[in-house]
Amino acid sequence: MTLGALIHAGVDAAAIREAVASLGLPAELKVARIRKSGFDATQVTVEAPHEHVHRHLHHITKMIDASRLTERQKGLAHKIFRRLAEAEAAVHGSTIEKVHFHEVGAIDSIVDIVGAAVAIDLLGVDRIVASPVPTGRGTVKAAHGVMPVPAPGTAELLKGVPLAASSIEAELTTPTGAAILTTVANEFGPLPEMRIEAIGIGAGTRDLAEQPNVLRVFLGEPFQATGS
Repeated sequence: MTLGALIHAGVDAAAIREAVASLGLPAELKVARIRKSGFDATQVTVEAPHEHVHRHLHHITKMIDASRLTERQKGLAHKIFRRLAEAEAAVHGSTIEKVHFHEVGAIDSIVDIVGAAVAIDLLGVDRIVASPVPTGRGTVKAAHGVMPVPAPGTAELLKGVPLAASSIEAELTTPTGAAILTTVANEFGPLPEMRIEAIGIGAGTRDLAEQPNVLRVFLGEPFQATGS
């Protein structure tokens, strides 16, 4: 959904595909313009074979370093994965060197994170403000079994972040999404005063009865009203 929103807002999908391809993973990025609950949106899916591989941080670090990403893009991707590793280590009482990624070490999650790092770099923005984060409610099935929402890794990543109440019985924020958001956001709060230049809407795969399953991004320039 993050990638979909950023591409919908104007980031070049071909540039993201090229960057992701340089990782050497058997993955293909599919980008489609769809209608989601009545909204024009962009949906990004990652087509990749199912794996039984549990990667450690050093495996992913090596993969990123060997890619054709720019140094800035590599640096941001490293920061996101390190933040994930720190959260997983805290949850499991381990270290970032020893902890191994489950879902977030899968091909689709690696592509999501690296793609987001590339897209955010290409935007060239100076400030990122995020709204309070809805996590949803209920349970989610993960590698360690059925867990309450937010999952432990997500909760750890969201420490210090304002949460938005939600009665929806679904996982609205995943560890991948939480890691990307909390790494790149400069602050959390209401929409700042700005002159909107573009709006991106990224569609999720599920359909929710209570609300559109979309993520919205606003791009613009700072604006401050002046008195008469």
